[in-house]
Amino acid sequence: MSLGSFIRKQFIDILQWNEDRDGVLAWRHPMQDFEIQYGASLTVRESQMAVFVNEGKVADVFGPGMYKLTTQTLPILTYLKNWDKLFESPFKSDVIFFSTRLQLGRRWGTAQPVTLRDSEFGMVRLRAFGVYSYQIADPAKFYREISGTRDEYTVDDLEAQLRNMVVAAMTTALGGSKVPFLDIAGNQGLMSQSISEQLAPVFDRYGVKLDNFTVENVSLPEELQKALDTRISMGMAGDLGKFTQYQTATAIPLAAQNEGGIAGVGAGLAAGAALGQTMAAGLGVGQAQPQQPAQPQQPAPPAQPDPVARLQQLKDLLDKGLITAADYDTAKAEVLKKLTS
Repeated sequence: MSLGSFIRKQFIDILQWNEDRDGVLAWRHPMQDFEIQYGASLTVRESQMAVFVNEGKVADVFGPGMYKLTTQTLPILTYLKNWDKLFESPFKSDVIFFSTRLQLGRRWGTAQPVTLRDSEFGMVRLRAFGVYSYQIADPAKFYREISGTRDEYTVDDLEAQLRNMVVAAMTTALGGSKVPFLDIAGNQGLMSQSISEQLAPVFDRYGVKLDNFTVENVSLPEELQKALDTRISMGMAGDLGKFTQYQTATAIPLAAQNEGGIAGVGAGLAAGAALGQTMAAGLGVGQAQPQQPAQPQQPAPPAQPDPVARLQQLKDLLDKGLITAADYDTAKAEVLKKLTS
């Protein structure tokens, strides 16, 4: 290899970034001791931007397109280098490519429950989860505030910072909305919009544009959710009498699993039902009218004698001479009259 060929290989004459994987936001072109050839080609593809950094300061920013690096395309860098004459000479500068693609489906969530004051439940601890999307809008600002001189800056590096800002904005939005927890589910769209409006200027400060923000779920910790479920069950029961019936119905399948079966818990269920009725009576729940005193029972009417037995009795009296034939005939006629009437 000749000396001239060796020297030419030290000059970079094509600068470009072929994104070989997802999740990379900033990539610094490997310079080391190489120098950029004056008049070299710079290719910035769609969804990319390039930043020239000279001695730690942003000199020029390039959008999508193909450029020849001359005094016309590098006016700021030319001024810094004092290139007032069109001489061809290599120069050294850091060239950093930035991906401006939308980063979709990024997850956010509260690592720990957030304690808030609820108008209905008092102090509650909430968890929230959702998704958001963003893109780099100002690479120069992003370089100054976030990525710096690193060889590579990824989505994971950035989102460690973004999630903290999201949770802080969500806490402020929930705390200031004064919307009861039970109504939050029906207002998640409005909540998402409110949080998005708060986050947009914060993201913009770092050269990032918030494209979309969505709250997917807001939930209570397990112990508070159980208490809420009990309260909902009581509301659905309506009154203590119906709630007692509900408890009895739900206890029957469990009774078969207990020692002694259903008979073993029958007394307990009866006692529970009686207790529920007693409580309902004491609270006046489910009673429309006071109980009326019991009416005295009427005596049952005497049983009618058997006609055949009556006739046999009359015949015995006649045979024993205790009644006359006339008396027998008269009584017999009365019995037969009742049978035919």
